[in-house]
Amino acid sequence: MSWSHKKINIMSWISVTSLPIPLSSSSSSSFPHLTKHRKPKRHHLCKVSCHTNHDVPNEEPKASHNRRNVLIGFGGLYGASTLADNPFAIALPTSPDIKSCGLPKLPADVECTNCCPPQSSTIIDFTLPPTRRTPRVRYAAQLMDDTNIAKYKEALCKMRALPPDDPRSFIQQANIHCAYCNDAYHQAGFPKIDYQVHKSWLFFPFHRMYLYFYERILGSLINDPDFSIPYWNWDNPYGGMVIPSIFTDTNSPLYDPRRNIYHQPPTLVNLDYNKNDQVCLNPKQQISNNLATMYKSVVSSGTPSLFLGTSYRGGGEPGCPGSLERVPHTPVHVWAGDTRQPHLEDLGVFYSAARDPLFYAHHANVDRMWNIWRTLPGKKRVNFKDNDWLTSSFYFYDENKNLVRVTVKDSLDTTKLGYVYQGVETPWLDQRPKPRIPIPIAKAKKSFGEATSVTFPLTLNSKVSSVVKRPKVSRSEEEKEEEEEVLVIDGIEFDMEKDLKFDVFINDDDEKEINPTNTEFAGSFVSVPHTHMHRNKKAKSCLKLAMTELLEDLEAEDDDTIVVTLVPKYGGPVTIQDIKIEFATE
Repeated sequence: MSWSHKKINIMSWISVTSLPIPLSSSSSSSFPHLTKHRKPKRHHLCKVSCHTNHDVPNEEPKASHNRRNVLIGFGGLYGASTLADNPFAIALPTSPDIKSCGLPKLPADVECTNCCPPQSSTIIDFTLPPTRRTPRVRYAAQLMDDTNIAKYKEALCKMRALPPDDPRSFIQQANIHCAYCNDAYHQAGFPKIDYQVHKSWLFFPFHRMYLYFYERILGSLINDPDFSIPYWNWDNPYGGMVIPSIFTDTNSPLYDPRRNIYHQPPTLVNLDYNKNDQVCLNPKQQISNNLATMYKSVVSSGTPSLFLGTSYRGGGEPGCPGSLERVPHTPVHVWAGDTRQPHLEDLGVFYSAARDPLFYAHHANVDRMWNIWRTLPGKKRVNFKDNDWLTSSFYFYDENKNLVRVTVKDSLDTTKLGYVYQGVETPWLDQRPKPRIPIPIAKAKKSFGEATSVTFPLTLNSKVSSVVKRPKVSRSEEEKEEEEEVLVIDGIEFDMEKDLKFDVFINDDDEKEINPTNTEFAGSFVSVPHTHMHRNKKAKSCLKLAMTELLEDLEAEDDDTIVVTLVPKYGGPVTIQDIKIEFATE
Protein backbone atom coordinates (compact mmCIF):
# COMPACT_ATOMS: atom_id res chain seq x y z
CA MET A 1 0.00 0.00 0.00
CA SER A 2 2.44 2.61 -1.18
CA TRP A 3 3.21 4.78 -4.12
CA SER A 4 6.22 6.63 -5.41
CA HIS A 5 7.04 10.23 -4.57
CA LYS A 6 8.96 12.47 -6.92
CA LYS A 7 9.81 16.11 -7.45
CA ILE A 8 6.69 18.02 -8.38
CA ASN A 9 6.48 21.00 -10.70
CA ILE A 10 4.18 23.97 -10.39
CA MET A 11 0.87 22.93 -11.88
CA SER A 12 -2.17 24.87 -12.87
CA TRP A 13 -4.98 25.45 -10.47
CA ILE A 14 -7.26 22.47 -9.94
CA SER A 15 -10.83 23.02 -8.94
CA VAL A 16 -12.46 20.80 -6.35
CA THR A 17 -15.22 18.62 -7.67
CA SER A 18 -17.96 16.86 -5.80
CA LEU A 19 -18.88 13.24 -6.17
CA PRO A 20 -22.02 12.53 -4.13
CA ILE A 21 -22.59 9.00 -2.93
CA PRO A 22 -26.09 7.60 -2.36
CA LEU A 23 -27.26 7.59 1.22
CA SER A 24 -26.49 4.38 3.02
CA SER A 25 -29.38 2.13 3.70
CA SER A 26 -28.15 1.58 7.22
CA SER A 27 -29.61 4.12 9.52
CA SER A 28 16.78 22.73 15.35
CA SER A 29 19.46 21.90 17.14
CA SER A 30 18.95 25.27 18.83
CA PHE A 31 16.13 27.69 19.45
CA PRO A 32 17.24 31.17 18.37
CA HIS A 33 13.85 32.64 19.17
CA LEU A 34 14.11 31.42 22.78
CA THR A 35 17.66 32.39 23.60
CA LYS A 36 17.08 36.08 22.88
CA HIS A 37 14.31 36.50 25.40
CA ARG A 38 14.05 36.04 29.15
CA LYS A 39 11.88 33.09 30.08
CA PRO A 40 8.35 34.33 30.80
CA LYS A 41 7.06 33.88 34.32
CA ARG A 42 3.68 32.60 33.23
CA HIS A 43 4.86 30.04 30.70
CA HIS A 44 7.44 27.33 30.70
CA LEU A 45 9.87 26.25 28.04
CA CYS A 46 11.18 22.78 28.87
CA LYS A 47 14.94 22.39 28.65
CA VAL A 48 14.95 18.61 28.48
CA SER A 49 13.00 16.02 26.61
CA CYS A 50 9.82 14.80 28.23
CA HIS A 51 9.95 11.24 29.55
CA THR A 52 6.42 9.96 29.96
CA ASN A 53 4.01 7.33 28.80
CA HIS A 54 2.25 8.03 25.49
CA ASP A 55 -0.90 6.22 26.55
CA VAL A 56 -1.65 8.79 29.24
CA PRO A 57 -3.61 11.67 27.68
CA ASN A 58 -1.64 14.41 29.42
CA GLU A 59 1.81 12.98 28.77
CA GLU A 60 4.32 12.67 25.97
CA PRO A 61 6.46 9.75 24.82
CA LYS A 62 9.88 9.12 26.26
CA ALA A 63 12.40 10.57 23.85
CA SER A 64 15.22 8.36 22.63
CA HIS A 65 17.34 11.43 21.89
CA ASN A 66 17.51 15.12 22.67
CA ARG A 67 14.57 16.59 20.78
CA ARG A 68 16.42 19.90 20.49
CA ASN A 69 18.20 18.20 17.63
CA VAL A 70 15.15 18.24 15.47
CA LEU A 71 14.33 17.73 11.83
CA ILE A 72 16.92 18.32 9.16
CA GLY A 73 15.34 19.62 6.00
CA PHE A 74 13.71 22.50 4.27
CA GLY A 75 14.39 25.97 5.70
CA GLY A 76 15.87 29.36 4.93
CA LEU A 77 14.58 29.11 1.39
CA TYR A 78 14.51 32.80 0.71
CA GLY A 79 17.78 33.80 2.36
CA ALA A 80 16.15 36.59 4.33
CA SER A 81 15.85 36.71 8.10
CA THR A 82 13.34 39.48 8.58
CA LEU A 83 10.98 41.70 6.68
CA ALA A 84 13.53 44.46 6.97
CA ASP A 85 16.04 42.28 5.13
CA ASN A 86 13.53 41.44 2.45
CA PRO A 87 10.88 44.08 1.74
CA PHE A 88 9.22 41.76 -0.76
CA ALA A 89 8.63 39.03 1.81
CA ILE A 90 4.90 39.59 1.80
CA ALA A 91 4.80 38.24 -1.77
CA LEU A 92 5.97 34.74 -0.83
CA PRO A 93 4.32 31.44 0.04
CA THR A 94 4.45 30.35 3.66
CA SER A 95 6.07 27.17 4.90
CA PRO A 96 7.31 25.94 8.28
CA ASP A 97 11.07 25.80 8.77
CA ILE A 98 11.24 22.25 10.07
CA LYS A 99 14.82 22.80 11.29
CA SER A 100 13.42 25.32 13.75
CA CYS A 101 10.94 23.00 15.44
CA GLY A 102 11.15 23.74 19.14
CA LEU A 103 9.02 23.50 22.21
CA PRO A 104 5.45 24.78 21.88
CA LYS A 105 4.20 27.74 23.85
CA LEU A 106 1.97 26.38 26.60
CA PRO A 107 0.37 27.69 29.79
CA ALA A 108 2.57 27.34 32.87
CA ASP A 109 0.30 24.74 34.44
CA VAL A 110 0.56 22.33 31.50
CA GLU A 111 3.04 19.47 31.84
CA CYS A 112 6.19 19.57 29.73
CA THR A 113 5.14 18.70 26.19
CA ASN A 114 7.40 18.20 23.19
CA CYS A 115 5.43 18.19 19.97
CA CYS A 116 8.24 17.94 17.42
CA PRO A 117 8.26 14.86 15.19
CA PRO A 118 11.18 12.42 15.00
CA GLN A 119 14.22 13.44 12.98
CA SER A 120 14.59 12.74 9.30
CA SER A 121 17.47 13.58 6.99
CA THR A 122 15.42 12.97 3.85
CA ILE A 123 12.37 14.77 2.52
CA ILE A 124 10.43 13.59 -0.51
CA ASP A 125 7.84 15.53 -2.46
CA PHE A 126 4.27 14.35 -2.57
CA THR A 127 2.75 12.83 -5.66
CA LEU A 128 -0.89 11.96 -6.04
CA PRO A 129 -1.79 8.31 -5.47
CA PRO A 130 -2.68 6.12 -8.45
CA THR A 131 -6.16 6.82 -9.76
CA ARG A 132 -8.73 4.56 -8.16
CA ARG A 133 -11.62 3.13 -10.14
CA THR A 134 -13.73 3.51 -7.02
CA PRO A 135 -12.73 6.20 -4.50
CA ARG A 136 -12.64 5.40 -0.80
CA VAL A 137 -15.82 6.58 0.88
CA ARG A 138 -15.75 8.49 4.15
CA TYR A 139 -19.04 7.64 5.84
CA ALA A 140 -21.13 9.72 8.20
CA ALA A 141 -20.27 8.32 11.63
CA GLN A 142 -23.91 7.73 12.57
CA LEU A 143 -24.35 5.58 9.43
CA MET A 144 -21.26 3.38 9.72
CA ASP A 145 -21.87 -0.34 9.69
CA ASP A 146 -20.35 -2.76 12.19
CA THR A 147 -17.65 -3.90 9.77
CA ASN A 148 -16.27 -0.40 9.23
CA ILE A 149 -16.51 0.43 12.92
CA ALA A 150 -14.52 -2.70 13.76
CA LYS A 151 -11.89 -1.74 11.18
CA TYR A 152 -11.45 1.71 12.70
CA LYS A 153 -11.11 0.28 16.21
CA GLU A 154 -8.55 -2.28 15.06
CA ALA A 155 -6.53 0.31 13.13
CA LEU A 156 -6.51 2.78 16.00
CA CYS A 157 -5.54 0.07 18.49
CA LYS A 158 -2.55 -0.75 16.33
CA MET A 159 -1.67 2.93 15.95
CA ARG A 160 -1.79 3.38 19.73
CA ALA A 161 0.43 0.31 20.17
CA LEU A 162 3.24 1.67 17.99
CA PRO A 163 6.42 2.84 19.75
CA PRO A 164 6.05 6.46 20.84
CA ASP A 165 8.95 7.60 18.68
CA ASP A 166 7.37 6.09 15.57
CA PRO A 167 6.01 8.99 13.48
CA ARG A 168 2.92 6.88 12.73
CA SER A 169 1.98 6.43 16.41
CA PHE A 170 -1.14 8.06 17.75
CA ILE A 171 0.73 10.47 20.04
CA GLN A 172 2.94 11.57 17.16
CA GLN A 173 -0.10 12.09 14.96
CA ALA A 174 -1.73 14.14 17.72
CA ASN A 175 1.46 16.16 18.17
CA ILE A 176 1.26 17.36 14.56
CA HIS A 177 -1.56 19.70 15.56
CA CYS A 178 0.32 20.85 18.65
CA ALA A 179 3.46 21.69 16.67
CA TYR A 180 1.71 23.47 13.83
CA CYS A 181 -0.76 25.34 16.02
CA ASN A 182 1.27 26.26 19.12
CA ASP A 183 4.22 28.05 17.53
CA ALA A 184 6.70 25.16 17.56
CA TYR A 185 7.80 26.18 14.05
CA HIS A 186 9.09 29.41 12.56
CA GLN A 187 8.38 30.47 9.01
CA ALA A 188 10.96 29.26 6.51
CA GLY A 189 13.24 32.20 5.76
CA PHE A 190 11.96 34.22 8.73
CA PRO A 191 13.45 32.80 11.93
CA LYS A 192 11.90 35.48 14.14
CA ILE A 193 8.34 34.88 12.97
CA ASP A 194 6.21 32.00 14.21
CA TYR A 195 4.31 29.80 11.77
CA GLN A 196 0.58 29.17 12.14
CA VAL A 197 -2.05 27.29 10.16
CA HIS A 198 -5.16 28.87 11.67
CA LYS A 199 -6.91 32.15 10.87
CA SER A 200 -5.93 32.25 7.19
CA TRP A 201 -6.22 30.55 3.81
CA LEU A 202 -4.01 27.69 5.08
CA PHE A 203 -6.66 26.31 7.43
CA PHE A 204 -8.51 24.06 5.00
CA PRO A 205 -5.53 22.70 2.98
CA PHE A 206 -3.46 21.90 6.08
CA HIS A 207 -6.19 19.99 7.84
CA ARG A 208 -7.18 18.13 4.66
CA MET A 209 -3.67 16.76 4.19
CA TYR A 210 -3.27 16.11 7.91
CA LEU A 211 -6.30 13.81 7.81
CA TYR A 212 -5.17 12.29 4.50
CA PHE A 213 -1.95 10.94 6.01
CA TYR A 214 -3.64 9.94 9.26
CA GLU A 215 -6.09 7.90 7.23
CA ARG A 216 -3.38 6.35 5.04
CA ILE A 217 -1.41 5.25 8.10
CA LEU A 218 -4.44 3.65 9.71
CA GLY A 219 -5.30 1.77 6.53
CA SER A 220 -1.77 0.45 6.15
CA LEU A 221 -1.74 -0.86 9.73
CA ILE A 222 -4.62 -3.19 8.92
CA ASN A 223 -3.51 -3.76 5.33
CA ASP A 224 -6.73 -2.26 3.94
CA PRO A 225 -6.30 0.15 1.00
CA ASP A 226 -10.03 0.91 1.13
CA PHE A 227 -10.01 2.04 4.76
CA SER A 228 -11.48 5.46 5.43
CA ILE A 229 -12.20 7.54 8.50
CA PRO A 230 -15.75 8.70 9.29
CA TYR A 231 -16.99 12.23 9.57
CA TRP A 232 -19.00 13.70 12.40
CA ASN A 233 -22.11 14.85 10.55
CA TRP A 234 -22.92 17.73 12.96
CA ASP A 235 -24.74 19.67 10.24
CA ASN A 236 -27.37 16.95 9.87
CA PRO A 237 -30.36 16.90 12.25
CA TYR A 238 -31.13 13.30 11.32
CA GLY A 239 -28.86 11.66 13.88
CA GLY A 240 -25.75 13.76 13.21
CA MET A 241 -26.06 16.56 15.76
CA VAL A 242 -24.84 14.50 18.72
CA ILE A 243 -21.43 12.99 19.45
CA PRO A 244 -21.47 9.77 17.39
CA SER A 245 -21.98 6.66 19.48
CA ILE A 246 -18.80 5.02 18.14
CA PHE A 247 -16.85 7.66 20.12
CA THR A 248 -18.76 7.28 23.40
CA ASP A 249 -18.04 3.61 24.21
CA THR A 250 -15.71 3.81 27.22
CA ASN A 251 -14.07 0.52 26.23
CA SER A 252 -13.26 1.67 22.70
CA PRO A 253 -9.93 3.10 21.46
CA LEU A 254 -12.08 5.85 19.92
CA TYR A 255 -13.07 7.11 23.38
CA ASP A 256 -11.51 10.06 25.18
CA PRO A 257 -12.52 10.70 28.81
CA ARG A 258 -11.64 14.38 28.54
CA ARG A 259 -14.84 15.68 27.00
CA ASN A 260 -17.64 17.83 28.38
CA ILE A 261 -19.68 15.44 30.52
CA TYR A 262 -22.82 17.55 30.05
CA HIS A 263 -22.63 17.36 26.25
CA GLN A 264 -22.88 13.62 25.84
CA PRO A 265 -25.70 12.07 23.78
CA PRO A 266 -28.56 12.77 23.51
CA THR A 267 -27.50 16.44 24.00
CA LEU A 268 -27.55 18.26 20.67
CA VAL A 269 -24.42 20.09 19.58
CA ASN A 270 -24.64 23.90 19.57
CA LEU A 271 -22.85 25.05 16.42
CA ASP A 272 -22.78 28.64 17.72
CA TYR A 273 -21.88 27.71 21.32
CA ASN A 274 -21.53 30.66 23.71
CA LYS A 275 -20.26 28.71 26.77
CA ASN A 276 -23.61 29.36 28.41
CA ASP A 277 -25.18 26.06 29.41
CA GLN A 278 -27.70 27.85 31.60
CA VAL A 279 -29.69 28.65 28.47
CA CYS A 280 -31.24 25.36 27.44
CA LEU A 281 -33.01 25.49 24.10
CA ASN A 282 -35.64 22.99 23.13
CA PRO A 283 -34.40 20.55 20.46
CA LYS A 284 -36.46 22.13 17.69
CA GLN A 285 -34.99 25.60 18.32
CA GLN A 286 -31.44 24.22 18.64
CA ILE A 287 -31.77 22.43 15.32
CA SER A 288 -33.14 25.57 13.67
CA ASN A 289 -30.24 27.60 15.05
CA ASN A 290 -27.75 25.02 13.81
CA LEU A 291 -29.22 24.91 10.31
CA ALA A 292 -29.21 28.71 10.04
CA THR A 293 -25.63 28.79 11.31
CA MET A 294 -24.61 26.39 8.57
CA TYR A 295 -26.36 28.50 5.93
CA LYS A 296 -24.54 31.66 7.03
CA SER A 297 -21.15 29.95 7.17
CA VAL A 298 -21.31 28.09 3.85
CA VAL A 299 -24.00 29.49 1.57
CA SER A 300 -23.71 33.18 2.43
CA SER A 301 -19.91 33.21 2.22
CA GLY A 302 -19.58 33.19 -1.54
CA THR A 303 -15.98 34.26 -2.10
CA PRO A 304 -12.78 32.36 -1.26
CA SER A 305 -11.51 35.00 1.17
CA LEU A 306 -14.80 34.90 3.08
CA PHE A 307 -15.01 31.11 3.24
CA LEU A 308 -11.39 29.89 3.15
CA GLY A 309 -9.82 32.85 4.97
CA THR A 310 -7.58 35.69 3.87
CA SER A 311 -4.01 35.54 2.60
CA TYR A 312 -1.01 34.62 4.76
CA ARG A 313 2.31 35.24 3.05
CA GLY A 314 5.95 34.70 3.95
CA GLY A 315 7.14 37.18 6.57
CA GLY A 316 3.61 38.16 7.50
CA GLU A 317 0.98 37.18 10.04
CA PRO A 318 -2.34 35.35 9.60
CA GLY A 319 -5.26 37.63 8.75
CA CYS A 320 -8.97 36.94 8.89
CA PRO A 321 -10.22 33.41 9.47
CA GLY A 322 -12.75 32.05 7.03
CA SER A 323 -16.42 31.75 7.93
CA LEU A 324 -16.45 28.02 8.63
CA GLU A 325 -13.23 28.11 10.66
CA ARG A 326 -14.85 30.70 12.89
CA VAL A 327 -18.26 29.06 13.10
CA PRO A 328 -19.06 26.23 13.50
CA HIS A 329 -15.53 24.78 13.58
CA THR A 330 -14.31 26.66 16.66
CA PRO A 331 -17.53 26.54 18.73
CA VAL A 332 -17.67 22.75 18.26
CA HIS A 333 -14.13 22.49 19.64
CA VAL A 334 -15.15 24.55 22.67
CA TRP A 335 -18.46 22.71 23.09
CA ALA A 336 -16.74 19.32 23.25
CA GLY A 337 -13.84 20.36 25.50
CA ASP A 338 -13.87 19.10 29.10
CA THR A 339 -14.86 21.86 31.53
CA ARG A 340 -13.19 19.88 34.34
CA GLN A 341 -9.82 20.60 32.71
CA PRO A 342 -8.09 23.98 33.13
CA HIS A 343 -8.01 24.75 29.41
CA LEU A 344 -10.90 22.63 28.09
CA GLU A 345 -8.61 19.77 27.15
CA ASP A 346 -8.70 17.85 24.95
CA LEU A 347 -10.72 19.26 22.06
CA GLY A 348 -11.12 22.75 23.51
CA VAL A 349 -7.50 23.89 23.13
CA PHE A 350 -5.02 23.63 20.26
CA TYR A 351 -2.17 21.70 21.89
CA SER A 352 -4.27 18.72 22.96
CA ALA A 353 -7.16 18.79 20.48
CA ALA A 354 -5.91 15.94 18.29
CA ARG A 355 -5.47 13.61 21.28
CA ASP A 356 -9.20 13.00 21.04
CA PRO A 357 -10.11 10.69 18.14
CA LEU A 358 -13.27 12.77 17.75
CA PHE A 359 -10.99 15.56 16.41
CA TYR A 360 -10.42 13.67 13.17
CA ALA A 361 -14.14 13.06 12.61
CA HIS A 362 -14.86 16.72 13.38
CA HIS A 363 -12.28 17.88 10.86
CA ALA A 364 -13.44 15.38 8.27
CA ASN A 365 -16.79 17.17 8.28
CA VAL A 366 -14.98 20.52 8.07
CA ASP A 367 -13.15 19.14 5.04
CA ARG A 368 -16.45 17.94 3.56
CA MET A 369 -17.78 21.50 3.79
CA TRP A 370 -14.99 22.70 1.50
CA ASN A 371 -16.24 20.24 -1.13
CA ILE A 372 -19.86 21.30 -0.69
CA TRP A 373 -19.00 25.01 -0.84
CA ARG A 374 -17.31 24.53 -4.22
CA THR A 375 -20.45 22.96 -5.73
CA LEU A 376 -22.83 25.79 -4.81
CA PRO A 377 -23.91 28.44 -7.37
CA GLY A 378 -21.92 31.62 -7.83
CA LYS A 379 -19.00 32.43 -10.08
CA LYS A 380 -16.95 33.80 -7.16
CA ARG A 381 -17.20 30.44 -5.36
CA VAL A 382 -13.81 29.16 -6.54
CA ASN A 383 -10.47 28.36 -4.94
CA PHE A 384 -7.75 30.97 -4.92
CA LYS A 385 -5.52 31.06 -8.00
CA ASP A 386 -2.80 32.93 -6.12
CA ASN A 387 0.54 31.19 -6.56
CA ASP A 388 1.57 32.05 -3.00
CA TRP A 389 -1.35 29.97 -1.78
CA LEU A 390 -0.84 27.12 -4.23
CA THR A 391 2.86 26.73 -3.38
CA SER A 392 2.65 27.08 0.40
CA SER A 393 3.70 23.79 1.94
CA PHE A 394 3.43 21.46 4.94
CA TYR A 395 5.25 18.33 6.12
CA PHE A 396 3.80 14.98 7.16
CA TYR A 397 5.06 11.44 7.65
CA ASP A 398 3.39 8.87 5.42
CA GLU A 399 2.52 5.23 6.12
CA ASN A 400 6.07 4.18 5.13
CA LYS A 401 7.68 6.62 7.62
CA ASN A 402 8.76 8.94 4.81
CA LEU A 403 8.77 12.65 5.57
CA VAL A 404 6.73 14.18 2.76
CA ARG A 405 6.48 17.78 1.62
CA VAL A 406 2.98 18.68 0.45
CA THR A 407 1.83 21.88 -1.22
CA VAL A 408 -1.61 23.44 -1.15
CA LYS A 409 -2.11 22.64 -4.82
CA ASP A 410 -1.84 18.95 -3.93
CA SER A 411 -4.91 19.25 -1.71
CA LEU A 412 -7.47 20.75 -4.06
CA ASP A 413 -9.31 17.67 -5.33
CA THR A 414 -10.34 14.89 -2.97
CA THR A 415 -11.13 12.53 -5.83
CA LYS A 416 -7.51 12.80 -6.97
CA LEU A 417 -6.54 12.06 -3.38
CA GLY A 418 -8.66 8.96 -3.67
CA TYR A 419 -11.66 9.65 -1.47
CA VAL A 420 -15.15 11.12 -1.47
CA TYR A 421 -17.80 11.72 1.18
CA GLN A 422 -20.96 9.72 1.60
CA GLY A 423 -23.90 11.75 0.36
CA VAL A 424 -26.39 12.65 3.08
CA GLU A 425 -29.14 15.21 3.39
CA THR A 426 -28.11 18.85 3.76
CA PRO A 427 -31.35 20.58 4.85
CA TRP A 428 -29.45 23.75 5.84
CA LEU A 429 -28.90 24.67 2.19
CA ASP A 430 -32.35 26.29 2.07
CA GLN A 431 -32.48 27.58 5.66
CA ARG A 432 -31.93 31.23 4.76
CA PRO A 433 -32.41 33.35 7.89
CA LYS A 434 -35.39 35.71 8.04
CA PRO A 435 -35.76 39.20 9.54
CA ARG A 436 -36.70 39.09 13.20
CA ILE A 437 -39.12 41.99 13.07
CA PRO A 438 -41.11 43.74 10.31
CA ILE A 439 -38.96 45.96 8.10
CA PRO A 440 -40.67 49.30 9.04
CA ILE A 441 -40.01 48.66 12.72
CA ALA A 442 -36.44 47.63 11.96
CA LYS A 443 -35.83 50.87 10.06
CA ALA A 444 -37.16 52.86 13.01
CA LYS A 445 -34.78 51.05 15.34
CA LYS A 446 -31.94 51.76 12.92
CA SER A 447 -32.75 55.47 12.96
CA PHE A 448 -32.54 55.38 16.74
CA GLY A 449 -29.23 53.60 16.52
CA GLU A 450 -27.80 56.27 14.23
CA ALA A 451 -27.71 58.63 17.19
CA THR A 452 -24.94 56.46 18.66
CA SER A 453 -21.44 57.93 18.41
CA VAL A 454 -18.42 55.62 18.61
CA THR A 455 -14.76 56.57 18.76
CA PHE A 456 -12.05 54.22 17.53
CA PRO A 457 -10.09 52.40 18.72
CA LEU A 458 -12.98 50.89 20.59
CA THR A 459 -12.67 48.80 23.74
CA LEU A 460 -15.41 46.21 23.62
CA ASN A 461 -16.45 45.32 27.16
CA SER A 462 -20.19 45.71 26.71
CA LYS A 463 -22.67 45.91 23.87
CA VAL A 464 -21.97 48.82 21.53
CA SER A 465 -23.51 50.08 18.26
CA SER A 466 -21.78 52.03 15.52
CA VAL A 467 -23.03 53.70 12.34
CA VAL A 468 -21.12 52.48 9.29
CA LYS A 469 -21.24 54.29 5.95
CA ARG A 470 -21.76 52.26 2.80
CA PRO A 471 -19.53 53.39 -0.12
CA LYS A 472 -21.98 52.05 -2.72
CA VAL A 473 -25.76 51.81 -2.57
CA SER A 474 -28.54 50.55 -4.83
CA ARG A 475 -26.23 48.20 -6.71
CA SER A 476 -27.48 46.33 -9.76
CA GLU A 477 -27.70 42.55 -9.89
CA GLU A 478 -24.66 42.53 -12.19
CA GLU A 479 -22.65 44.57 -9.70
CA LYS A 480 -23.65 42.27 -6.87
CA GLU A 481 -22.65 39.26 -8.92
CA GLU A 482 -19.24 40.79 -9.58
CA GLU A 483 -18.53 42.03 -6.04
CA GLU A 484 -19.60 40.91 -2.57
CA GLU A 485 -20.30 43.66 -0.07
CA VAL A 486 -18.27 42.83 3.03
CA LEU A 487 -18.42 44.16 6.57
CA VAL A 488 -14.88 44.36 7.95
CA ILE A 489 -14.22 44.57 11.67
CA ASP A 490 -10.55 45.41 11.55
CA GLY A 491 -7.70 45.46 14.05
CA ILE A 492 -9.23 43.07 16.57
CA GLU A 493 -6.70 42.89 19.42
CA PHE A 494 -7.09 40.63 22.44
CA ASP A 495 -5.16 38.56 24.95
CA MET A 496 -4.26 35.43 23.02
CA GLU A 497 -4.15 33.39 26.24
CA LYS A 498 -7.90 33.81 26.68
CA ASP A 499 -10.76 32.55 24.60
CA LEU A 500 -13.04 35.09 22.99
CA LYS A 501 -16.39 35.37 21.27
CA PHE A 502 -18.52 38.32 20.24
CA ASP A 503 -21.56 38.46 17.96
CA VAL A 504 -22.36 40.99 15.25
CA PHE A 505 -25.89 42.29 14.57
CA ILE A 506 -27.06 44.57 11.76
CA ASN A 507 -29.79 47.21 12.28
CA ASP A 508 -30.94 45.59 15.52
CA ASP A 509 -29.48 45.36 19.02
CA ASP A 510 -31.73 43.09 21.04
CA GLU A 511 -29.27 40.46 22.20
CA LYS A 512 -31.92 38.68 24.24
CA GLU A 513 -34.09 38.00 21.21
CA ILE A 514 -31.77 37.77 18.20
CA ASN A 515 -30.53 34.29 17.31
CA PRO A 516 -28.83 32.66 14.28
CA THR A 517 -32.17 32.16 12.48
CA ASN A 518 -32.53 35.95 12.19
CA THR A 519 -31.16 37.93 9.26
CA GLU A 520 -29.98 40.60 11.69
CA PHE A 521 -27.48 38.12 13.16
CA ALA A 522 -24.54 38.66 10.78
CA GLY A 523 -22.01 36.34 12.42
CA SER A 524 -19.46 35.92 15.19
CA PHE A 525 -15.78 36.23 15.94
CA VAL A 526 -14.45 33.24 17.90
CA SER A 527 -10.97 32.36 19.13
CA VAL A 528 -9.62 29.64 21.39
CA PRO A 529 -6.71 30.31 23.83
CA HIS A 530 -3.29 30.35 22.24
CA THR A 531 -0.21 30.91 24.41
CA HIS A 532 2.83 32.93 23.35
CA MET A 533 6.30 33.08 24.84
CA HIS A 534 5.98 36.82 25.51
CA ARG A 535 3.84 37.90 28.43
CA ASN A 536 0.70 39.82 27.63
CA LYS A 537 1.04 39.05 23.94
CA LYS A 538 -1.82 40.55 22.01
CA ALA A 539 -3.33 38.59 19.18
CA LYS A 540 -4.33 40.58 16.12
CA SER A 541 -7.03 39.46 13.77
CA CYS A 542 -10.02 40.65 11.77
CA LEU A 543 -13.53 39.60 10.90
CA LYS A 544 -15.14 39.69 7.46
CA LEU A 545 -18.86 39.07 7.01
CA ALA A 546 -20.88 38.81 3.80
CA MET A 547 -23.47 41.58 3.54
CA THR A 548 -25.05 41.45 0.06
CA GLU A 549 -27.76 38.90 0.76
CA LEU A 550 -28.32 40.14 4.30
CA LEU A 551 -28.99 43.71 3.14
CA GLU A 552 -31.38 42.44 0.47
CA ASP A 553 -33.40 40.63 3.12
CA LEU A 554 -33.43 43.68 5.41
CA GLU A 555 -34.46 45.89 2.45
CA ALA A 556 -31.47 48.10 3.24
CA GLU A 557 -29.76 48.09 -0.15
CA ASP A 558 -30.61 51.73 -0.75
CA ASP A 559 -29.53 52.92 2.71
CA ASP A 560 -26.43 55.09 3.00
CA THR A 561 -25.53 53.56 6.36
CA ILE A 562 -26.07 50.50 8.49
CA VAL A 563 -25.93 50.17 12.27
CA VAL A 564 -23.49 47.52 13.46
CA THR A 565 -23.91 46.20 16.99
CA LEU A 566 -21.19 44.17 18.70
CA VAL A 567 -22.22 41.92 21.59
CA PRO A 568 -19.52 40.30 23.79
CA LYS A 569 -20.36 36.70 24.69
CA TYR A 570 -17.26 35.59 26.63
CA GLY A 571 -13.58 36.44 27.03
CA GLY A 572 -12.02 39.82 26.50
CA PRO A 573 -11.21 42.59 26.85
CA VAL A 574 -10.93 43.25 23.14
CA THR A 575 -9.95 46.37 21.21
CA ILE A 576 -11.25 47.13 17.72
CA GLN A 577 -9.53 49.62 15.43
CA ASP A 578 -12.20 50.13 12.78
CA ILE A 579 -15.50 48.97 11.30
CA LYS A 580 -15.99 49.54 7.57
CA ILE A 581 -17.49 48.25 4.34
CA GLU A 582 -15.40 46.84 1.51
CA PHE A 583 -16.19 45.11 -1.78
CA ALA A 584 -14.54 41.83 -2.71
CA THR A 585 -14.22 39.83 -5.91
CA GLU A 586 -12.48 36.93 -4.18
